[in-house]
Amino acid sequence: MEETKLTALEQERYDIIRSCIEGDITNKDAAVRLGLQVRQIQRIKRAVEKEKKGGVVHKSKGRTSHNATDADTVKKVATFFEEKKHSDFGPTFAQEKLVGRGVTINTETLRLLMIEKEIWKPHKRRGPKIVREWRERKECFGELMQFDGSYHDWLETGEKECLLAAIDDATSIIAEAMFEDNEGVRAVFRFWWLYVEAHGRPVAIYLDRFSTYKIHHKNAVDNPEFMTQFERAMNELDVRVICANSPEAKGRVERLFGTLQDRMVKEMRLANIKMCDAGNRFIGEKYIPDHNKRFSVPAKSAVDVHRPLSDDLRDRLPSIFSIQSKRKVNNDYTIQFKTRWFQLEATQDTTIYKRDEVIVEERLDDTLHIRFKNTYLKYHELPARPKPTNVPVVALTNKNPDWKPPLNHPWRKNIF
Repeated sequence: MEETKLTALEQERYDIIRSCIEGDITNKDAAVRLGLQVRQIQRIKRAVEKEKKGGVVHKSKGRTSHNATDADTVKKVATFFEEKKHSDFGPTFAQEKLVGRGVTINTETLRLLMIEKEIWKPHKRRGPKIVREWRERKECFGELMQFDGSYHDWLETGEKECLLAAIDDATSIIAEAMFEDNEGVRAVFRFWWLYVEAHGRPVAIYLDRFSTYKIHHKNAVDNPEFMTQFERAMNELDVRVICANSPEAKGRVERLFGTLQDRMVKEMRLANIKMCDAGNRFIGEKYIPDHNKRFSVPAKSAVDVHRPLSDDLRDRLPSIFSIQSKRKVNNDYTIQFKTRWFQLEATQDTTIYKRDEVIVEERLDDTLHIRFKNTYLKYHELPARPKPTNVPVVALTNKNPDWKPPLNHPWRKNIF
């Protein structure tokens, strides 16, 4: 019988469930690590005992939903909205007209299709005034990290520096804190790269959306794609990102900065620290240990639910913590990126076709890598934009890596 092949996340779930079956950890600890309920852990344990690795694979994997809208209906809906007179129809009115044309579709299904095709923009709901309630602390260290940045005259030099900090929700322990130039995507990536190497991967991160001070502060360097890039990176690490709708929702990290602005500034003044590098060493070696000893509280559970980095994830950290952008391969097998042009080499480790979508990675070490699926492409940068040319080559491939085209080959003539 063929062995079930698991993804990295499924393998991690299987390992945790096996540890639970063998009695190394409790059902409750496994539930916290996987973000599930105890009864779900018990159900998965029974499935693993019966089906081995297949017990952690979702039964609907690879199957088409029985509620999925058939392709013919989707095509008719697309044709309907291609007509100019229907372009501004709302979901309810469009559904009535489609029924008149013999197309049966639910209003909400049509609404979702229209949102997906960017035909319709959902309206913001106006609900009642929000009533905020007290939330109990999490039970384990690493279950929820509250993260934020604060601009303040930390070094008392007359200039405001940015301090990034992450505090554990269960224990109020400062896990990491460091000075950065700003709260942009590169600075945040450097912070979390250091964090996951030192502590492992937390279950979830609680942070705010773009606040007013982040956008308008003179020292802030913001990226409009910050949340997109950050959420993509955390998704690759299997870390859940929770966005707070108000500062009060993540009050623990907000109160932390109030404490640091009062106490840590004075401590650094006494230590005569006026540079960010010296400040970072002081924070890590002196201040954080003292602060945690004084202000931390014991967690309900002594279990640390941080998940260690696998060898694969550790090798991929430079890629995960990079700014990634999608680009298309041009007809002459060049790629344009931020006014720069890159020519793909003739021999690649995978087959590349015209108009293929590749990922351009801007890494924190200022190097640039071009990736197609899981393969990095060979390229060289062009001094200027290439002249238009008709390239008869169908694809760049590695099927015959030892074969070299002759000098009179069209590929050499048109590209080189």
